[in-house]
Amino acid sequence: MTDAKLPGLEERFAELKGVRMRYFVGGDGSPLILVHGLGGAASNWAELAPLLTRRYSLLVPDLPGHGGSSALPAVSGLEPFADRVALVAEREGMLPAPVVGHSLGGMVVLRLALRRPRDVQAIVLAGSAGLSIGSVLARQALSLFSVVRPGRIAARHRRWVARSPLLRRIVFGVVSVADPVGLTDEAVDGFLAAQLLHTDLGSAWQALRVDDPRQELDAIRCPVLVLWGAEDLQLPLDDAFEYTRRLRARLRVIPGCGHLLIGERPDACEQAIDEFLSSGLERNHLRS
Repeated sequence: MTDAKLPGLEERFAELKGVRMRYFVGGDGSPLILVHGLGGAASNWAELAPLLTRRYSLLVPDLPGHGGSSALPAVSGLEPFADRVALVAEREGMLPAPVVGHSLGGMVVLRLALRRPRDVQAIVLAGSAGLSIGSVLARQALSLFSVVRPGRIAARHRRWVARSPLLRRIVFGVVSVADPVGLTDEAVDGFLAAQLLHTDLGSAWQALRVDDPRQELDAIRCPVLVLWGAEDLQLPLDDAFEYTRRLRARLRVIPGCGHLLIGERPDACEQAIDEFLSSGLERNHLRS
């Protein structure tokens, strides 16, 4: 993988309300939507998506301003991001569906569920942002990230990063990966390749700053799985407990991984997602 694509999935484009959205589809089974985080792209799911395609038909978009998708014409919160995901899913006939959101993607998924509850059958929040973002340290770190964008530098030299244990620790230690050396080369490339394509991370960061879902979580009615890395220092485990309490959700903590759990432990993530979506509770909900 050299250009932030997903092997085994078909790349498609669509013009939707002023945004050229790039997304990927593939797999067999019931629909499942994957939404990446701030500064990420569809390619972030490079290790997890192939596992999920064995049981699900996947839709994996690049959010506006990320990867191969163009920027939004205007941003007032996370609703425009959620709306574009919904429009892509409608175009592909993949609604209603369960939706998995990583980091910022978790906030986008919550917005989607609040705006279009009938279209979201279930939610998986994987290391979701939204609760700790109000801290001074978190704001400063993300502001620096969105302006300096160190990932672009790493992306230009990602083959060297993949080969060097030291560079892996420098690049991925910053984003709270428990074992950077243990990442596969495909995961390294999947997290870094899209950094050269991004056109507007600042709008997503500003939307994240102003969009606070905490007062609306009681309105979420679909089943929720909170999926977290036990060693996530970027978004602490306390956030997982708080999401679980407020959303009356299930909690699955995966040992030996940090914030990029979807690439650190894709096997454990796939198992947790599949067990959740295959559970009796979920089947009963989907019939209703």
